[in-house]
Amino acid sequence: MGPILPHARAERRGTFDPRNSVASGGVVADMPITGEYVPSPDSRTREQVELYESSGGTRGTTMRGMPVVVLTMLGASSGKVRKIPLMRVEHDGAYAAVASLGGAPQHPVWYRNLLAHPRLELQDGPVKGEYVAREVTGAERDLWWERAVAAYPDYADYQTRTDRVIPVLVLEPVAPGA
Repeated sequence: MGPILPHARAERRGTFDPRNSVASGGVVADMPITGEYVPSPDSRTREQVELYESSGGTRGTTMRGMPVVVLTMLGASSGKVRKIPLMRVEHDGAYAAVASLGGAPQHPVWYRNLLAHPRLELQDGPVKGEYVAREVTGAERDLWWERAVAAYPDYADYQTRTDRVIPVLVLEPVAPGA
């Protein structure tokens, strides 16, 4: 893991501006995700997370040649710490988590985890931050879906492989002390 630096704050008229926090190079300390870590049963996922974290976010940062971030969350049923690399879809300091599972008929397990426990830690290269996830729908989902497909074009193909509408969750930075 990379070094934990003091909270990166941005205050403008007394409000927190997420564009000036984690996205600008700040690392949020005192992450909320603690407990027993259970590595993924999938060896490729497990090895990528281990490489990403052990290098401080400088290795294992791509999948299929595209950048990834690592999410750390609590399991919906177990309450244990889970980690997953996802394609990097970022806009103005917020990220999208696209629950595609490669176009499979079911949602990925991590989607259920984030619905049950929306607070998470996100690592983007050497930068870590605390985020909260919320599922988006309608026009907001459409906008984030366009961003996701621009960042990782295979998402468009994945949608054609399944009858379900692939969920999109927006991950927004948590203000320090919130």
